[in-house]
Amino acid sequence: MITEKKKVDTVSVIVPVYNEEKYIESCIDSILNQDYDFNKMELIFVDGNSNDKTKEIISNKLAKKIISYKILENPRRLTPVSMNIGIKSASNEIIIRLDAHSEYPKNYISKCVYYLNNTEADNVGCLFDTQGKGTIGKCIENVLKSKFGVGNSGFRINSKSGYVETVPYGTFRKELFYRIGYFNEELIRSEDNDFNYRIIKNGGKIYLFNDISIIYHPRNTLKSLSKMAYQNGKWVLYTNYLTPGSMKIRHFIPMAFVLGLLGGIFCVLFEWKLLTNIFLLCIYIYLFINICFTIKHIYKNGLAQLLCFVIYPLFHISYGIGTIFGIKKIFKKGKVK
Repeated sequence: MITEKKKVDTVSVIVPVYNEEKYIESCIDSILNQDYDFNKMELIFVDGNSNDKTKEIISNKLAKKIISYKILENPRRLTPVSMNIGIKSASNEIIIRLDAHSEYPKNYISKCVYYLNNTEADNVGCLFDTQGKGTIGKCIENVLKSKFGVGNSGFRINSKSGYVETVPYGTFRKELFYRIGYFNEELIRSEDNDFNYRIIKNGGKIYLFNDISIIYHPRNTLKSLSKMAYQNGKWVLYTNYLTPGSMKIRHFIPMAFVLGLLGGIFCVLFEWKLLTNIFLLCIYIYLFINICFTIKHIYKNGLAQLLCFVIYPLFHISYGIGTIFGIKKIFKKGKVK
């Protein structure tokens, strides 16, 4: 729906970076390939003290390009801090957050500007096209694209265009941050969930458009996937504690799964027959769903996708354990006795 709000078209693109030498070049190439007017754009890279060639690559790639850019420093190395540094230094009316692990279609910026100007939304974004590399990376890709893997997160499972609870990265008017505040610098992860919830809580809207998608490169090893899941899960309870309602039911299901496993093992050890039978039934249901999704991946992508059968529980359990251990962050806050 076209609204009467003022149309704006000058863009500040903010890219938080830290040791991104493997990905930053392709990210910059996709930015330089945009069909948007470079005279209306500035690039702001906020570096968290990288000790690889990230800053060197940025400077070399952009040295002779007709586009305004700058590299700012973030000694705290936290993504929300980098975003706030970038936003406060931005000179344009529209803020577009990008991630160095991603590549963007050539009309990404123009689409974001269009939908920000022509919907009622305060934040807009498009779909994720997760693309793993190698055999394990392809399996991880399929897990992160499935409802069984990540729940009903619309931008990950190719939902229809419309108003939603969250989108990846985000495109905003700069004045939004004056109204509802900046990204919460207490949050190493889930800062986008917190911010998007505050948008909705303050009467705003978030719009997902599905006519284009971002190429996202996930972790390509089981160890890195498990670490990522653990770290993401670790911030679920604390984020919801700081901003009640910002995390959805799907974020808590892995914790319930892990607690259920522990409780079930306890029931088996103490031979509580009824509870043991309930526990085993739940396990059978989980395994059945896992088998169904794994077979689907094998049918589409070959026998190597059998590894998905292991990756699903690895991902869920790592996330759930992270959430459980994240409880201590609330106690450290000093408000829970």
